[in-house]
Amino acid sequence: MQNSVLVGMSGGIDSTAVCSMLLAKGYRVIGLTFVTCDSSVAAAESAALLAARLGIEHHVADIREEFRKGVIQPFIDSYLSGYTPNPCVNCNPQIKFRVLEEWADKLGCGKIATGHYVKIHHEKDASSTDRYYIVAGDDERKDQSYFLWRLTQRQLSRCIFPLGEWDKAEVRKYLTQEGLDAAAKDGESMEVCFIPGDYRDFLRNNIPDVDEHIKEGSFVDCEGRVIGTHRGFPYYTIGQRKGLGIALGYPAYVLKINAKKNTVMLGTEEQLKTSFMLVDAPLWVGNIPSSGLTVRVRYRSKPVACDAPVEIPDGRFLVRLHCEVSAVTPGQSAVFYVNNMVVGGAFISSQRGINQWIINSDDR
Repeated sequence: MQNSVLVGMSGGIDSTAVCSMLLAKGYRVIGLTFVTCDSSVAAAESAALLAARLGIEHHVADIREEFRKGVIQPFIDSYLSGYTPNPCVNCNPQIKFRVLEEWADKLGCGKIATGHYVKIHHEKDASSTDRYYIVAGDDERKDQSYFLWRLTQRQLSRCIFPLGEWDKAEVRKYLTQEGLDAAAKDGESMEVCFIPGDYRDFLRNNIPDVDEHIKEGSFVDCEGRVIGTHRGFPYYTIGQRKGLGIALGYPAYVLKINAKKNTVMLGTEEQLKTSFMLVDAPLWVGNIPSSGLTVRVRYRSKPVACDAPVEIPDGRFLVRLHCEVSAVTPGQSAVFYVNNMVVGGAFISSQRGINQWIINSDDR
């Protein structure tokens, strides 16, 4: 059983390389492809052809209904609440890796593998408890550790990530050498797998009575003065500059979104910067680090040094950053690292009332 691996196969370059690499190491490899929406049926067919070429068993998990309920609907609900979600962060532990685990048990596979560009670190803590950590992939441009912070210890204990020490160019070269480059689907994955284009079009097409839910509202400045009209707050994200449809005589950015009032606050790039943020209920792997902590506030952002989160009376946690970051966005993840190892994470919460806690922090 331990020599059998269930691989999440998309039919793409990365998962095809994973299957080939694991076969070369002597594993019994089985492929599993998810059908998450109608548009992914073709990918399942491509993966089946690749599996046949590799000579491995292949299965398809049709999870369209639970994906709709567990990923797509929360994605819509988040935008309607004034948040900017990252659906992969929820999908990975609750859908993708959970289903991989279930099928692995059913098919007699001790391990599961995917084409994520990350590594695993395993150690025993002072009480001899096994701890598994996600480690950033060597290819900084492809590193996906940010998306996996919510994987459970049980899930991580079964994971193999063969691409963690590879970069994309090396993977392409490997497939060419193995004669698989023409068979695997080329191109990069979409930012959100179920949205082929702009998320705004997706919202319009998937919200019944969309005009009742998304109405025109007011652009306001930092003083709360109305300075224009917007199309509806879900169509905007923190830090957005293009597509605002308003001219203020200077480059304007979205600073805040108030879903209850249907207002979008605009301001300057400088006003987007902050050295503090509020997050909800951080999750940690083991003890909270006493030093060396850094945090990334979005997928492509650089980690910045920070203090450990401190709980405030309303249940949120205040994080002090050692340098300014821009466009802290409610709904996105704050992922904590020590060096390149993920040690915890949290969802960025509403920043409402943060100034009060910044002042209190300065007084301590």
